[in-house]
Amino acid sequence: MRIAIASDHAALDLKAALADWLREGGHDVTDLGPHDGTSVDYPDYGYKLAEAVASGAAERGVALCGSGIGISIAVNRHPKLRCALVSEPLSAKLCREHNDANAIAMGARLTGVDMAKACLDAFLTTDFGGDRHVRRVEKLTNPPTA
Repeated sequence: MRIAIASDHAALDLKAALADWLREGGHDVTDLGPHDGTSVDYPDYGYKLAEAVASGAAERGVALCGSGIGISIAVNRHPKLRCALVSEPLSAKLCREHNDANAIAMGARLTGVDMAKACLDAFLTTDFGGDRHVRRVEKLTNPPTA
């Protein structure tokens, strides 16, 4: 699978560990940065990740920052992205199964490497459930007007 990964400076080490683990698993990983510990603004990297997934350059996205909150908000600004903030595998599974999430976010200050790998594994190995969830996901992309 083609996977884009991005972070801010707070999640640099987690990003490197997950990118290596994904490559070892046979995935094609694009690291969108940053590439050193210089302080950066997480929205810039969230937007890069969203564009990579929306354009089809990547099939899935992994967004990381200190808490995961800020970068998930940035990714979700793109109408084609459904990024779920997860901290354990069940949420990662359900965001794929029920919401057809195409990106996940995690917080490096809150989620250890092993738990992040477990979340990522659940996210990447779960298919969208379709069926009753399709109309709901459609509303996420195209909100009804009031």
